[in-house]
Amino acid sequence: MLDDRAKLLLKTLVERYIADGQPVGSRTLSRASGLELSPATIRNVMSDLEELGLIASPHTSAGRVPTARGYRLFVDTMLTVQREQMATPEFAPHQLVPDQPQKVISSAANLLSSLSQFVGVVVAPRRSSVFRHIEFLRLGERRILVILVSPEGDVQNRVIFTGADYSASQLNEAANYLNAHYLGLTLEQVKERLQGEVEKLRGEIAALMQAAVTVGTEAMSQPQEEVVIAGERNLLAVSDFSSDMSHLRRAFDLFEQKAQIMRLLDSAGQAEGVRIFIGGESQVVPYEELSVVSAPYEVDGQIVGTLGVIGPTRMAYDRMIQIVDVTSKLLGNALSHGK
Repeated sequence: MLDDRAKLLLKTLVERYIADGQPVGSRTLSRASGLELSPATIRNVMSDLEELGLIASPHTSAGRVPTARGYRLFVDTMLTVQREQMATPEFAPHQLVPDQPQKVISSAANLLSSLSQFVGVVVAPRRSSVFRHIEFLRLGERRILVILVSPEGDVQNRVIFTGADYSASQLNEAANYLNAHYLGLTLEQVKERLQGEVEKLRGEIAALMQAAVTVGTEAMSQPQEEVVIAGERNLLAVSDFSSDMSHLRRAFDLFEQKAQIMRLLDSAGQAEGVRIFIGGESQVVPYEELSVVSAPYEVDGQIVGTLGVIGPTRMAYDRMIQIVDVTSKLLGNALSHGK
């Protein structure tokens, strides 16, 4: 356990290092902390903090920098965050407009990146194979556009070529029957039921429905972009990376391994609110120079995905928490209203 003096000195050291990026010496610490302590006393406290693994001395520098363990203690017990409201001037111009889910998710990733000046990541909701609405549009002789709308508002369009030519009234009849009798079922379930109800339906209409459901099943089952990443180039302007190309290469390797990012953010989605993963403290974020601030987002009260900011371990965590917290609410609202 640290006493109040040691806590204040650690908090001051972390804040100065985040702000300046330079190892913090005892003289700087004395001025910044406001404590009336002798340089010898401060050096003794720093020595104790170093023995506890909370700070370290890089190379031959007289100053100290926080370790992963020091950052963890800082964000868990010393960080005070003023929760931003969506009406504040900074966030007001960035409202996410309800649209097709994939567009909203891309906009959210770009918003996280532009506000943080780091990397924005959004894990998209799993695509549903349930359809909310189906329409048929005649494009020409024996060519029909099938329009499928999922419960999340995702729209899939596919063209089918039919053996017979259908009139507009026949297309309306088929769409109305599907919308009235199969709403809320998966396309696989609709396909099975149609096979059992072919006798009730006129042959040409049944054939049209089966063709539409087959192509719809293929469309809905196609892999979507599950992880959307924006702003990787922002890291080129971060001194922690630009001064060491090996750090930059490791960061870009992580962005290419989207499965690893998904596992990381999926674990964040199991908890409510914002979570912080400090680089190097576990295998969750294996690189010491990277940290992740993440939060789940909800649609109609249900957690459906996760988003976050990936940046240097030396980041302004209080500000990242605000950005991630507000963006998760903006994304949830946009997806809910876009349905």
